[in-house]
Amino acid sequence: MHSKVFSSNVFGNCIEACNQCAVECEHCATECLKENNIEMLSRCIALARECAIVCSANAKLMSVGGEYASLLCHSCSVICNACAEECESDSKELDYCKRCAEVCRECAEECYRMAEQLQA
Repeated sequence: MHSKVFSSNVFGNCIEACNQCAVECEHCATECLKENNIEMLSRCIALARECAIVCSANAKLMSVGGEYASLLCHSCSVICNACAEECESDSKELDYCKRCAEVCRECAEECYRMAEQLQA
């Protein structure tokens, strides 16, 4: 059986997007924890942490040219969009939530494109 390992060069933009997203999500979760009404932000915190974990794992998998990178890219895209939606919900006026949402959307798009490219 022939494995389909990719050169990590193929993944450059997506790795960069995932790493940036992981950093922004960690920052968002950390800043949300400093707010007075943490209960209102609990889902945002949870999704931002989950998104950061998946983005970091995805970047690592792509950096080794992982054969199953397309699977994680797809999941990463879904989770990034969910995090972005939560950060945008309830008219959150927090700058770090807005920034997290923007970066999550960019990462979701990049991961979706990568998943599509790898499936072809």
